Amino acid sequence: MKKLKLAIVSPYPPGKGTLNEYAYHLVDKFVNKEDIAKLTVIAEKLDADLSYPQGEKSSKLEFDPCWSFNSYTNLFSILKSVRKSGADIVLFNIHFLSFGDKKIPAALGLLLPFILKLMGVKTVVLLHNIIESVDLDAAGITKSKLLTRIFKFTGTVLTRFILSADLVAVTLSQYVDILREKYKADNVALIPHGTFDIPLKPEVRTKASEKTIMTFGKFGTYKKVEHLIDSVIGLRKRVDQKIKLVIAGTDNPNVKGYLDSVQNKYHDVKDIIFTGYVEEEDVPDTFLDSDVVVFPYTSTTGSSGVLHQAGSFGRACVIPNIGDLKELIEEEGYTGEYFDPFDQTSLENAIYNLITDDKRRFLNAEQNYNAACGLPLDDIADWYLLHFSALTGNDQRKPGRQFNNKRKIEIEKRLTASLV
Repeated sequence: MKKLKLAIVSPYPPGKGTLNEYAYHLVDKFVNKEDIAKLTVIAEKLDADLSYPQGEKSSKLEFDPCWSFNSYTNLFSILKSVRKSGADIVLFNIHFLSFGDKKIPAALGLLLPFILKLMGVKTVVLLHNIIESVDLDAAGITKSKLLTRIFKFTGTVLTRFILSADLVAVTLSQYVDILREKYKADNVALIPHGTFDIPLKPEVRTKASEKTIMTFGKFGTYKKVEHLIDSVIGLRKRVDQKIKLVIAGTDNPNVKGYLDSVQNKYHDVKDIIFTGYVEEEDVPDTFLDSDVVVFPYTSTTGSSGVLHQAGSFGRACVIPNIGDLKELIEEEGYTGEYFDPFDQTSLENAIYNLITDDKRRFLNAEQNYNAACGLPLDDIADWYLLHFSALTGNDQRKPGRQFNNKRKIEIEKRLTASLV
């Protein structure tokens, strides 16, 4: 059986592009699969003082940093890289603004699956959001109704180009329904986000004299922290505990300077820690040092990697009651203390319910951990490999191989059971 040469087009650490962490963990799973002969990450160019871990993780793994955010030449440089890699399959780990927040560079990047299909290259797109589910105002793209209509129309056209790929994977069943009904697409598959790593079940913190509230991500568009800070200020008046707030992460690329402005606004409020970018090796401690993880979102643009991380580290969550995120929780078995995303008092009360009720917080954390255990990313990587093998006509396998029929059935049962 021929082993696959796989290329993945995606940001990757130490690059700071959105979805870099997801690529980091997915690549880690792929390189350990015996069915992969070579994996090329077609990644963003880095600043001169940074470098990719060329050859450090696996002899199978190589990096080709050839494209840049908002570059007009990405289309050509990525096509050249794909040809050089000799890949049997190209996997895109993207959303609609992966290649730029300017219209032309963003659109040119999204044409790549269509062009590769014309070249005879098998392509799979992991699409983390769809234009129909994005609130352009909340995401910081545009507030204009006219521009919103233009963006939606352009997004619809680009979606049709993306759907020319051999397979388009999405992480929410709602997205599958929309793409099949609106676009009549028959090449769409539901492949869950998956949980990066499943550590041993962590202890839930019980220190009565102090609670740590943590939020994690890229902030400034639909993720803002002012209501969260105001909620913590309010909670400090209601409980006899020290409450520390950790804001872990950076600005969204569309709103540079946002967190600096927040720090200036709340400079006199004590015990607020702004960590800046959290390196991959520091992520576990960031979650394990918290009691509650808060999602101060007013909108979502797809599945939440932070939710899966919170689950894997056994942490209770405070979650906005909004469409995509709520559906993800219900589909994958997570739970949270819900709040109205536009009501600061509602957020304050949701946090209060968890930090003052140990049993409630423990049950919340335990359910999230169990949900994370149900969908490890290692199984998700196997699921992709099943699709890759089918697309390349390489699915005739000998008994005992990783993807014999028994293994395929096991993966299907596990994924299906986790989504019921």
